[in-house]
Amino acid sequence: MAELRFNPLLRDWVMVASNRQNRPHMPKGYCPFCPGSGKVPDEYDVHLYENDFPALSPNPPEPDPVETSLYKAEKSFGKCEVVLYSPDHEKTLPELSVDHIGKVIDLWTERFAELEKDPHHQYVMIFENRGEECGVTMPHPHGQIYAYSQMPLKIKTELESCRIHHAENGTCLLCDMNRNEVEFAKRIVIENEHFLCYLPYFTDFPYGVFIVSKRHLTAITDFTEAEKRSLAEMLKDTTGAMDQLFDRLFPYMMVIHQRPVNGDDVEPFYHFHIEFYPPLRDKDKIKWYASSEMGAWAAANPMAVEETAPKMREAYERFLRKEGRLQ
Repeated sequence: MAELRFNPLLRDWVMVASNRQNRPHMPKGYCPFCPGSGKVPDEYDVHLYENDFPALSPNPPEPDPVETSLYKAEKSFGKCEVVLYSPDHEKTLPELSVDHIGKVIDLWTERFAELEKDPHHQYVMIFENRGEECGVTMPHPHGQIYAYSQMPLKIKTELESCRIHHAENGTCLLCDMNRNEVEFAKRIVIENEHFLCYLPYFTDFPYGVFIVSKRHLTAITDFTEAEKRSLAEMLKDTTGAMDQLFDRLFPYMMVIHQRPVNGDDVEPFYHFHIEFYPPLRDKDKIKWYASSEMGAWAAANPMAVEETAPKMREAYERFLRKEGRLQ
C-alpha cells in the first residue's frame, strides 16, 4: 500500500509506503549498484536507477478505503529515483573529480527538467543521505530525487517567508543573506566564482552549511556551464572539508532547494541553495534531533556557528593540502 494521508493538525501530507517494508536485506558482499550485479550497466560513469521500493509512483494504487470526512487520502502520485554517482563502491563525493561531479550535476539537471513536465508534480527535491548516522544502509555513493504531488510543508514555509520578505523589503531574502554573510565574513567557509558556502547565522546544526548561488537563480536548469562547474567544485570542496573535520567519513543529509514546478512564478523572491544537515558535533558525538526539536520545531544548536566556522575553514585548508592545491 502506498498513499498520501492528510494531517489536519499541520495541513500537511504524510507518505504512507508500507511496500518499503518488503525491501530485502542484501547479502554480504553484494551491491546492486556495482557493475556485475545484473541491476546496472557493466560500465557507467553516473547512472539513473529506478527506485525498487518507491514511496511515490506515476501510477499509484487507490488509497485504502478508510477515509472519513476528517481524514482525507490521495493517490501517491510522484516519482522516486536514485542517482548513482560512480561505479566505484568506495568513492564518495569529495573523492570524485570535478569533471565527474559535473556529470552528476548534468544528470540532476536533466531529471529536474524532465520531472517538471509532469502536471502531477509540484516539487522536485534532489538530496543525498550519507553515513550510517543518517540511516544509510547502502554505502555505494548515490543520491535520490523525489517528485512530490503535494508541496512539502518545510518548502511551503520557506517560500512564504521569502515572499513576505520580498513584499516588505523589495529584495530576495537569500540575496540579503549572502550580503550579510559576506559583510560579516566570519561565517564564510568557502567562496568561489559563482557560489558561497557559509554557516548561516541561524542554522540548526553545528556544521550545517548552506551553499548559495551568488547570482539570483531559482533552479539548476538556470545555470550556465561555468556555474555548473563552480557548483561541482563547491560540492567537492565542502564535503571534502567535512571529511577533514574529524578525520573520518562525515555523515550528512544534503538537500537542494529550488523553485516549485507547475505552480506560481516565484522568480522575484526565491533563490537556489543547498542545505546540509550533518548530525555530528564532534568526532563521535551526535547532535540529536530530540523531543523539543521534533515536538515543537524548536531548534537548538549546541554550538555557536561563529565557533564552528573557523574549524570548517581549517578543515577546508587541510583538504586543499591533501589534494595538493595548497602548500
